[in-house]
Amino acid sequence: MKTGRLEAFTDGVVAIIITIMVLELKVPHGGDLSGLAGGAPVLLAYLLSFINVGLYWNNHHHMLHATDRIDGRVLWANLFLLFWLSLVPFVIRWLDDSGFAAGATAAYGIVLGMASIGYELTERAIIACNGPQSPVARAIKHDWKGWGSIAIYCVAVPLAYVSRWIAIALYICVVALWLIPDRRIARELDRDV
Repeated sequence: MKTGRLEAFTDGVVAIIITIMVLELKVPHGGDLSGLAGGAPVLLAYLLSFINVGLYWNNHHHMLHATDRIDGRVLWANLFLLFWLSLVPFVIRWLDDSGFAAGATAAYGIVLGMASIGYELTERAIIACNGPQSPVARAIKHDWKGWGSIAIYCVAVPLAYVSRWIAIALYICVVALWLIPDRRIARELDRDV
């Protein structure tokens, strides 16, 4: 089957996730900046989460643009990814309500780490469906960014119980890693033209 419906469904779910994230933000009391400053930690968690979800959406879009067909494995792997992304608003709320407690900070990393696994599963399912010479397979090869992200989350989650700030710094490192543009898929598509 073609990728259009999967891409449209994913776009819709991601749009809903982002909408829920912003609706969960509490409006500050009072009309001055001091009221806003009290909510700065959760606003920063929202910013980090918005960028994370946006990076998944962006990379997912590029991956599907380079994909000719999908099958049931791809659909299920993609649902696994979307399930974990849909929990991002929940863990942001938990972070806020708990004052960034160690358990909530670890849960944030678990959710993002599982989303990383979901993205890797989706990527591998697409490669299995389209073959080893497909543009995605040729572009991905050894996905050091994807596996590196999972490794960082595996280190950060237990560290949340030692120092939640170190864990959060590692979560930020994953985002920074993905903010560096990855042109592998675009290069493969240009090569096929």
